[in-house]
Amino acid sequence: MPAFPDDRSAEISASLGALPSGTPVSEVARRLMDLFTSGSIEPGTRLPPERHLAATLGVGRSAVREALAALEILGIVDVRPGSGTYLRGTASELLPQTLRWGLLIGQKSTAELLELRSGLEIYVARLAAARAAGGELTAISGPLDRMRAEVDNLRAFARADLDFHNALAAAAGNDTLVDLLHVVRSLLQVYADRAVHDEAEALIAIAEHDAVYRAIAAADEDAAASAMATHMATASQRLAAEATN
Repeated sequence: MPAFPDDRSAEISASLGALPSGTPVSEVARRLMDLFTSGSIEPGTRLPPERHLAATLGVGRSAVREALAALEILGIVDVRPGSGTYLRGTASELLPQTLRWGLLIGQKSTAELLELRSGLEIYVARLAAARAAGGELTAISGPLDRMRAEVDNLRAFARADLDFHNALAAAAGNDTLVDLLHVVRSLLQVYADRAVHDEAEALIAIAEHDAVYRAIAAADEDAAASAMATHMATASQRLAAEATN
């Protein structure tokens, strides 16, 4: 990445502001992460030196150094000895990653993740019913057809199932919602890949997905949300059972 001149240092520092005396390293890292994922700084921008950040935040240089080291582990910044510290990606690239780490570090329960996923998927179905056009309907129906063809191959069935939900999210037209779903799904994927155990369960899942698709094709937002709620209830039950095994 190219190095940007240091004339942005004052602008970046001004965006931070001082922290209370005795602020822990974790809060220093949080303040920096909030700024770096805000979208106001271009990827590849060289950040102010540690001493400038420390002076602006009102903390010791060691706290800033430790905070930047933590953010480097998370993949948010790139610390180059002898050159400086650079922002690695755009806000849209960094936010899903920081959300994923936050959920992992926070040790959220599977039950909480399933509740979150259900709410997001239901809203996605409603948006998709309102917004899906011809090409997006085709992108949704394709994975559904593959699910029907793969009832005897549960690994391929699970892949088609995920592709169906990804196509719904794309049709919803909300990138932030897609990011949130990606994070939650990735944390549940270890269970989702083996949640359908036999052809009988696969046929139930197909019928539920078909109901969602037909409601979206009819542009019926309420019916799409209701059909997804029904699907999420049975899918969450299977995932919860898998997580306890």
